[in-house]
Amino acid sequence: MTSHRLPHLPGQVALPEQKSAAPSPARLDRFNSAPAEEVTRALLTCCRSPRWVRRLADHRPYPDLGALLAAADEASYDLTPADLAEALAGESLTPLPDGAYSAAHTALSAAHAAYESRFGHVFVICLDEFTPGEALDQVLVGIRSRLANDPEEERVVTADELRRLARGRLVRLVRRFASEPRHADVPGARNSPNVPD
Repeated sequence: MTSHRLPHLPGQVALPEQKSAAPSPARLDRFNSAPAEEVTRALLTCCRSPRWVRRLADHRPYPDLGALLAAADEASYDLTPADLAEALAGESLTPLPDGAYSAAHTALSAAHAAYESRFGHVFVICLDEFTPGEALDQVLVGIRSRLANDPEEERVVTADELRRLARGRLVRLVRRFASEPRHADVPGARNSPNVPD
């Protein structure tokens, strides 16, 4: 399995990339009508499981955001251990904003290393309901408490955190699709959502 090492950046620590976003009604016209290849690429930014992506892309059109999120949850619950491992291998960590102190970087790096050594994959946690100022504490508390889990128990917790991450990313993806013009609206434009990994 691929090892996920944190870069040694003085004054920074790494956290899974995510932004707070509460689900809201969003038009799905653009998401439903976009070419399959474009939707597939975009969905991979939400969850790196090809099986999860295929299920969501193949079942378009969705009548509303709620139906899409329900389908995403169902696809997440159906991931096999191999699918989950594939999705986790694609997860990346991003640095905290400048100003994070080096002791926090050291503590988080040590916690990530202990977690990865015990479970063989990167630590994931959904922080959508927390403020950016609470993120570091939540990650440290989460890693430390989950280190006590047995591997099967942690697999279940990890799968649920990955499901929650994918759900939040999907909401942001749909919003981005809804705000971009169609190919026909802008001659010569390429309209693949620019969603960060």
